[in-house]
Amino acid sequence: MGLLVMILGLALFLGVHTLTTQRELRSRLIASSGEAGYKIAYALASVAGLALIVWGFAHYRAAGWIDVWHPPTALKHVAVALMLPAVILVVAAYVRGRIYTTLKHPMLSGVKLWAAAHLLANGDLGSIILFGSFLGWAVFDRISLKRRADPGAPPIPVGGPGNDLIAVAVGFVAYLALAFAFHPVVIGVPVVGV
Repeated sequence: MGLLVMILGLALFLGVHTLTTQRELRSRLIASSGEAGYKIAYALASVAGLALIVWGFAHYRAAGWIDVWHPPTALKHVAVALMLPAVILVVAAYVRGRIYTTLKHPMLSGVKLWAAAHLLANGDLGSIILFGSFLGWAVFDRISLKRRADPGAPPIPVGGPGNDLIAVAVGFVAYLALAFAFHPVVIGVPVVGV
């Protein structure tokens, strides 16, 4: 049951996020419901999808894993190492500097690294579906960005190397918080010292 709920949540959450790649449909929805109505519906659907993902995955884990393969310990260490640049890239999407201008879409790069790292470290069916879905979405979204005719959102100012230093520093602190606090306490899986 938990796995099905998680899949429903993934369909809702990633489906809504894929809507942004469908520019004509998105424009029609905004025209019919207004910018504010579209944004409220988008946010509500995203939150509902995320809640279903979290609830479904937690119930799946509580009911017992469905092992597909057993990753070697070395891959878990690789995953921990990949998470540092993944977190820094996500921060660099908001604290824009040369990392942003070089990669153009560091958020998607960070999501791809995050998903790939977790696929390396987890061999159970639920994790493969969860992280594989996010990886597939991020790859699809990045490809669709190359094909879009419109510029999308209005440009956000980009800073210089100072912003990169801030992104690295904030990303490093966030990485430590995720590794030492969030993952063991909230997720229930320690990632450091295992």
